[in-house]
Order: sequence, then structure tokens, then C-alpha cells
Amino acid sequence: MKILVIEDEKALSESITGYLSVHEYKCETAGDYQSAIEKIEYNSYDCILLDITLPGGDGLKILEQIKEDNKPDGVLIISARNSLDDKIKGLNLGADDYLPKPFHLSELNARIAAIIRRKNFDGNSIIRFENLCVDTQKKSVTVKDKVVELTKKEYELLLYFVSNKKRLISKDAIAEHLWGNEMGGNFDFIYTHIKNLRKKLMDAGDADYIKSVYGMGYKFTCQ
Repeated sequence: MKILVIEDEKALSESITGYLSVHEYKCETAGDYQSAIEKIEYNSYDCILLDITLPGGDGLKILEQIKEDNKPDGVLIISARNSLDDKIKGLNLGADDYLPKPFHLSELNARIAAIIRRKNFDGNSIIRFENLCVDTQKKSVTVKDKVVELTKKEYELLLYFVSNKKRLISKDAIAEHLWGNEMGGNFDFIYTHIKNLRKKLMDAGDADYIKSVYGMGYKFTCQ
């Protein structure tokens, strides 16, 4: 899962990203208004942590831009501005939650997980697709109640497919979601991870849900 932390306090930003990375989130950061706008313009995130007091602009304007662009990214406002007016305005603009500073990182993690569940899985932590079952809290996968041992990247890839089932997903989108801009257009890693994931699911007795669409990408579907 991919998180954008928009926060100008460097120590807090590093603390948040360090904690979330341990919990297997891939984190990017933006420390001012302009860099945040550039990030959200060219990337998609499972959740955006948004400080509304930023150098160079108002964080609520970023939220307005996200909603104007019809981006599906979840938004959690984190701010020392704890007035009722700020909270109401942020929620009315489309934020998914509001967490005043200071906060415990464990609570932040729980709220992020809740937003992602609501956005991607209708609020459920258990996702089922045919014979496949993914437990997002335990980060476990079973097929017909048989545990399937996946690597971290294989699990992230499967979760991304399940989150976008029956949709065409480009190789670029998969690479950007799982590795950011680190791969530089090299899709060999994608082919390897998909091959391994497909084999493990089928060896466990599942169908081959990962369909290749020539020249375009992949679909996760039972059809």
C-alpha cells in the first residue's frame, strides 16, 4: 500500500514514514505545497496524510484539487489546527478523516488502515474472491483454507490485483504502485512476480485469475 505524507515538520515526517514502513507501507513525502501538488498530479496513493498548514500554500487547497480531479486517494488530515471550523471544512471538502496533533502513531496506523478498507474493500479486512481469501490485518492468504506462503511483494501485488479486480491494469501502473519510480521502465521484475504469484495460487488449487492482455497489461478476473 502506498502512502503520501504531506508534512513540513521534518522530524515528524521521518517519524511517520519510519513507523509506517515497518508496517509495510511504501511511503513518499512532500514538505511544501508545490511539491505536494506535483506528487498528487502524477501519482496515485492508497492514502494521503495531509497537514493543512504548509509552506507555500493552504493544505485544504490540495484537498480541493484532489477532489476536483476525481482522484480516489483516501485523505487523512493531520493538523495542529484543531478548531471545529477547520475539521468541518476539511470533512466537507471530502477528507476521509481528521486527526489532530499530537497523536500516537499506532492510532494513525489504525485510521489509515480503516480508510483503505473503506476505499478498497467496503470496510472489510477479509477479502474473498472465488476460492481465494486475503486477510489484510494478518497479511495472510488462503485458497480453500490452505495457507499460501507469499513474499512481501507477491502479497502486495495480489492485494493490488484484488483491489482492482476485473479492471485492466497497465504494467506501468503496477510498477509505479509497487516500486515507485525505481524501476525505470524495466518490467522484468513484474513478469517474475506475476509468474511466481500465479504458480503459488494454482499450486494451492486455485484458478488462474491473472489474465494477460497483450500489449496493454493484466486483468484479475475469473472470466
